[in-house]
Amino acid sequence: MIYYIFEFLENNYNLPGAGVFQYISFRSALAIITSLLVSLVFGGKIIKFIKKKQIGEDVRELGLAGEESKKGTPTMGGLIILSAILIPTILFARLDNIYILIMIISTIWLGLIGFIDDYIKVFKKDKAGLAGKFKILGQVGIGLIVALVMVFNNQIVVKEKLVSSNGQQNYEFVEVAQKSSKTTIPFMKNNEFDYQKLTSWMGDGMSKYAWILFVLVVVLVITAVSNGANMTDGLDGLATGVSAIIGITLAIFCYVSGNIIAADYLNIMYIPYSGELVIYMSAFVGSCIGFLWYNSYPAQVFMGDTGSLALGGIIAVVAILVRKELMIPILCGIFLIENLSVILQVGYFKYTRRKLGVGKRIFKMAPLHHHYQLLGIHESKIVTRFWIVGILLAVVTIVTLKLR
Repeated sequence: MIYYIFEFLENNYNLPGAGVFQYISFRSALAIITSLLVSLVFGGKIIKFIKKKQIGEDVRELGLAGEESKKGTPTMGGLIILSAILIPTILFARLDNIYILIMIISTIWLGLIGFIDDYIKVFKKDKAGLAGKFKILGQVGIGLIVALVMVFNNQIVVKEKLVSSNGQQNYEFVEVAQKSSKTTIPFMKNNEFDYQKLTSWMGDGMSKYAWILFVLVVVLVITAVSNGANMTDGLDGLATGVSAIIGITLAIFCYVSGNIIAADYLNIMYIPYSGELVIYMSAFVGSCIGFLWYNSYPAQVFMGDTGSLALGGIIAVVAILVRKELMIPILCGIFLIENLSVILQVGYFKYTRRKLGVGKRIFKMAPLHHHYQLLGIHESKIVTRFWIVGILLAVVTIVTLKLR
């Protein structure tokens, strides 16, 4: 919004300094500052409002240390995160950019799913919240929207390196951006993978149906990462801190993918107009860091599903838009491990109960962070160690761009 005001002033009145809003770096800096201010200034007021309405967390009795002190802590703090993302994005991003439009729709959509879930838990006093099938349906819905827009919208294109007759890449991009079914994959030649390879073996003409497979992958990734973030949100500051680390990494990916010089240096595909996502991700990181002010141990507010489902979904959508969805198992390794710990725990318990008559467990409790709690490790230490692992995974993910 403000971008267009200063663009008008620059073009019509040649206002000194107005041209600085053309630079993504400047608007990203404003976005992260604004996001922090929204989180810190309005966050406290939102918490007071939540307390006044007695919107508190009904903590399940799991026998974990410190769970009694968490009872009554305000929840639905995800509203702070969503506000701190959307307000700077609307103010400083170009709203005619297809990538920004997708992210605004995704943020509202995913936030609404979580909000309905929290509303049912808090106001309807139903601990089960929104039925799992409806959550999945909502995640599948946004997955279909994102995937189909990417497939059929002509503004979502890439510029790839020219390929010589011997199959080697040149150091120049094609002149005209075009639709592509390629994505980035680590540890493979040229770091690229074409979804068409998965359908071409079926016969001539089948390559054009690769988009169907891409849609399925997008839906799976969004659902998995969104639920992974939800699983991780069990300790004060855990999901927020891990999401901030992932957000910084994705902001770097958005910048290098949308900058032809950086894309050329890293030998990755150049995605025109995707650089605008840096502004969105700056707001995302700012909102997470700002929310940590209130969510770090001991938490003054919980994000609830309003925040956790949205954070995971946002991370997945951005990774998909910049063609990095196959790097998510590394980048979002914390979310993946948390998800797997629950799947393994439930699966092994059911298997042993069926075979032995008595269910056995792999971990003391799942998700994994609760396992460490029962080992006697303090909550804040667990969170810090998970952050450290998240940083290591982020570094490994970035390094893979240069590994061939």
